[in-house]
Amino acid sequence: MFTENSKAPKRGRPAGRTAEGEATRLRLYKTAIALIGERGYEAATLRDVAAKARVSPALLYKYFPNKRSVVLALYDELSEEFARQAVQIARGKWRNRFIAGVETALRVLGPYRVTLRSLAPIMVGDVEEGVFARSTAFSRVRVQAVFEDAVVGSTDAPQRGLAQAMGRLLYLVHLGIILWWLLDRSPNQRATTAFVALLRTMLPSVSLTLRLSPVRNFVQTADALFKDALLEETGASA
Repeated sequence: MFTENSKAPKRGRPAGRTAEGEATRLRLYKTAIALIGERGYEAATLRDVAAKARVSPALLYKYFPNKRSVVLALYDELSEEFARQAVQIARGKWRNRFIAGVETALRVLGPYRVTLRSLAPIMVGDVEEGVFARSTAFSRVRVQAVFEDAVVGSTDAPQRGLAQAMGRLLYLVHLGIILWWLLDRSPNQRATTAFVALLRTMLPSVSLTLRLSPVRNFVQTADALFKDALLEETGASA
């Protein structure tokens, strides 16, 4: 999307926080997220956020020294909430657990869709703030672990190495679905809902093909390429 960062101070949150300070931080954070969604990442400035929140820039910088800290705080919040809700995914076959993970992700991200759409170019291509950036690995590890566990912890899990490889590739598939959802212009993103339903009907056939040696080899080779292309620099691995 595993809990290694759950006890760490929130990104963008100063040490020694008080209830009043936390309330201020949350208000500034929500203002910044809303403004980014309204104007786009590049156009929204922290000075604009301070003005809209009616605070001094100095106070805003105390909590969020730059826009990057706002984005990292958003990743932190969403990945933590996803991991929390994903604990409720029922035990069963990996394909059902994967679909449940996707549906959980869409539910968690739903209220932030406008902001995430404006951040899509950043999430996909930015080397410092993108999904596969070193600085955002804390978020990726949480989410990816959910999809790995969806396979490893399933009732029909293949041998562990293959299961972990499948989980990582399903994490990548889930990212593709999220991007589809962000770009989906159909009413209430009904095309995304229909696609997930279609995927649900196809996965039993995919599961059967895993009995074939060439398919298992493909999964493991594709996983190795995925790690080499996108995970190697961050140190993320099996």
